[in-house]
Amino acid sequence: MAVYTHLAAEQLAELIDAYDVGPLVSAKGIAEGVSNSNWVVETGGSKAAGSRFILTMYERRIEIADLPFFLNLLDHLAERNCPVPRTIHDREGASFRMIEGKAVVLIEFLPGVSVDHPTPAQARSVGQALAQVHLASQDFGMSRPNTLDITMSQQTLENCGDGALAAIGPELAACVAKADALREAWPWELPRAICHTDLFPDNVLMLGEKVSALIDFYFACEDAMAYDLAVTHASWCFGHQGREFSEGIGRALVAGYESVRPLSLREREAMPLLAQGACLRFIASRAEDWLNTPQNALVTRKDPMDFVRRLDFYAAAGAGAFTDKP
Repeated sequence: MAVYTHLAAEQLAELIDAYDVGPLVSAKGIAEGVSNSNWVVETGGSKAAGSRFILTMYERRIEIADLPFFLNLLDHLAERNCPVPRTIHDREGASFRMIEGKAVVLIEFLPGVSVDHPTPAQARSVGQALAQVHLASQDFGMSRPNTLDITMSQQTLENCGDGALAAIGPELAACVAKADALREAWPWELPRAICHTDLFPDNVLMLGEKVSALIDFYFACEDAMAYDLAVTHASWCFGHQGREFSEGIGRALVAGYESVRPLSLREREAMPLLAQGACLRFIASRAEDWLNTPQNALVTRKDPMDFVRRLDFYAAAGAGAFTDKP
C-alpha cells in the first residue's frame, strides 16, 4: 500500500477547499509508490483545467527545503510545453501546504499508462521528451546538486562493507573498486542542465506511442545531460532482471534524443562510462536499502544484482551499446 497517513474525509475536503478547483467529490488512495502517500482526487465545478488531480503527501526521502525547486521546475517545464504535470497553487499562491507536519501538493492529473514492454516507437518518444526537458530547463533559475553522483555511489558502497555486499551477491563487493575507477575517470566537463535522473518506465506515462507525461521529478538535479540519457538507457533497454539487452530499444531511445538535441562527439564517447556510473548509482542505493530494510517489511526490496548485470554488459559492449545504426 502507498497511503501511509490516513486523512479523514473532512480533512481532505478542507484541504481541497484551499484551492480554486471546486469542492471535493471523491478521493481514492493509489497503491503504487513506496515513499509517499498518494490519492487521485476528483472535484466538481472546477475552474482549473480538468477536475481530476493527484494529491501527494511527502512521507520520507524528500527534504521540505527542496520542494520549491521540484515544484517550480514542473511549472517551468509545463510552461515550455514539456509533457509534465503542472503544480496546482492554492488560493494564496503557495505550491504546497503543510498538514500534521507533512507537506502536501496538488498536481495536475495527466492521462496515460506506464509500459512494461516498450516498443522502439515508444522509446524514441521517450528520448525526444527527455531532450526537450534538457533544453527547456537550461534557463530555469534554480539549481540542486546531484546527491547520488558517482562519488556518493562509491561512498555508499564502501559504507556497506565488502562482507555485507558479498552476502547479497558474490560479484557485488567488486563494485567498490569499479566505482573508484569510474570516479577517477568521470567526465565532469560535459554540458549540463537540470536532469530527471530517475526516468524508469514507471515514471513515464504513454498514450499509444507518444509520451503523455514524465512524472516523479524528485531526484531532479543539475548534472550532465548525457548522464541523464545514460540513466534512461540503463532503465529502459533491459529485461529479465538485467540479463537481456534490447538493441532496438537502445537505438530508438538515442535516435529520438538526438532528433531534438544531438550529442557532441565527447558526449557520445563518454556514454559507456556514464552508463556504468548510472548502474552503480542504482547498485549502491539498492544495496543500502537491501541491508537496511527488515526482511519482514511491507516494502519489497529491489535486487542490486539486476544492475550489476547491466554494469557488466556496458563494460563489455562499450560504444556498441549506443550505436544509432542497426
